[in-house]
Amino acid sequence: MSNFALIGAAGFIAPRHMKAIAETGHQLLAVTDPHDAVGVIDQYFPQARYFPEIERFDRFLEKQRRLPPEQHVHYVSICSPNYLHDAHVRLALRVRAHAICEKPLVINPWNLDQLADIEQETGRRVFNVLQLRMHPAVIDLRRRLQTSPPSGRTAIDLAYITRRGAWYQVSWKGDEARSGGLVTNIGIHFFDMLMWLFGPAQAAVVHHRAADRVAGCLELERAKVRWFLSINAEDLPAEAQAAGRHAWRQLTFDGQVFEFSEGFTDLHTLVYRDILAGGGFGIEDARPSISLVHQLRTCDVSAASREDGHPLLFR
Repeated sequence: MSNFALIGAAGFIAPRHMKAIAETGHQLLAVTDPHDAVGVIDQYFPQARYFPEIERFDRFLEKQRRLPPEQHVHYVSICSPNYLHDAHVRLALRVRAHAICEKPLVINPWNLDQLADIEQETGRRVFNVLQLRMHPAVIDLRRRLQTSPPSGRTAIDLAYITRRGAWYQVSWKGDEARSGGLVTNIGIHFFDMLMWLFGPAQAAVVHHRAADRVAGCLELERAKVRWFLSINAEDLPAEAQAAGRHAWRQLTFDGQVFEFSEGFTDLHTLVYRDILAGGGFGIEDARPSISLVHQLRTCDVSAASREDGHPLLFR
């Protein structure tokens, strides 16, 4: 049995990590979060130690490191805000634990190099949660593409609209320096998946960039992707609004809808099983999408044509 610790226990995604640790038969020894709304721990590991201050959590990890190997913290799961991921991965490696970190692994791509150096120095691994690569429908599509590759570039339209209230822009998520903006906080999931399926990005343009909406076009090795991301409820299609839905996702390949809406809640358990079995996605797996979203954040905005712009830009 492996021992885990977790950073960011009060956040939205932390329960999926706790569930994954429980379902894979391992133990959560300690959690930390400056916010004490961490009662979800009771559903999985009521005996886990809770530290409001990360300094005391750090001291606990160091203490465990000096005990017999079966009492070491073997993995640290990182569910903290994006801008803290880099520091928290370093903490995990320093106490000789493997790091399992939510996306994005870092906000800026140049920080990956030093993490790779520390990984080599400590002999511990850094794993990134790239959970869409574990989705059965995505795996099946990748297998089909490898078996029967398309003759030309696949035409892809990606739209993801998820309503967020006024709180979003006030929180760290609305601060681009701390979250990386919409392309990092939301888009990176889909960009990583599409590059995994269709190869690396060869060109990228942004047609619209605002705090609540961003859109552009990617040319991948084997696909052209028109994409649109929004947290503005006004962008939801009329049918979604009429049904009272707060999110809408659409991905089409050459006009055919690709359906992968189901099965999202169990993907973290699949990620953990893969890591614990000797697999997992590391720093170099994460690098292409982190480099891409950095480019999308910093490039100039270009005018969209009907051919290259996502259709939702012209509604």
